[in-house]
Amino acid sequence: MIIKTVYLPACATNCYLVADEASKHCVIVDPGDPNPAILQMVEDEGWTVQAILLTHAHYDHTMGIPALREALPGVPVMMHPGDAGMRKPFFRLDELGEITFFQDNAHIKLGETELQVLATPGHSPGSVTFLVGDTLITGDTLFQGSMGRTDLPGGSYEEIMASLKRLGELPGDYKVLPGHMGPSTLEAERAGNYYLREALHA
Repeated sequence: MIIKTVYLPACATNCYLVADEASKHCVIVDPGDPNPAILQMVEDEGWTVQAILLTHAHYDHTMGIPALREALPGVPVMMHPGDAGMRKPFFRLDELGEITFFQDNAHIKLGETELQVLATPGHSPGSVTFLVGDTLITGDTLFQGSMGRTDLPGGSYEEIMASLKRLGELPGDYKVLPGHMGPSTLEAERAGNYYLREALHA
């Protein structure tokens, strides 16, 4: 398994490419703007894109999808149905085309690599975290030292606290790759993240 980060400066979003080394298949997670660096990295690595995955459907994680659909016809865009009812300006369903929905605890096979979907609502109703190997791709649920905002339509402080508790109670340590800001580890967040500590001790 290989995970590479493409920083997208338009909205300071982290886009991740998760690839299976044996099959050279990859998924693109959260293409937040139509930055050519995403497909350039795919080409440079010699990978084949199997799917586009969304941690949630806010525009700063989806604006690159129309351009990717043109370049990658037939590649599915996948997200949790909890965000399907999100309204503009945060979500632009009519611009994304056909969506394939996954559910909590779904497993997405990528050659010998597998991504597990963990529903982590709160920032939005359909927010998810992808667990792959020793890594959590947390979208806007868990940040380095913080958490996602809950004051946007569909947000819920109670739900995001329950989601943080779910992540914090995972056994062992994981790398944490958030939708914005820098990477961390789950153990570091258990020790120093006020919101995660609050969720675990509630």
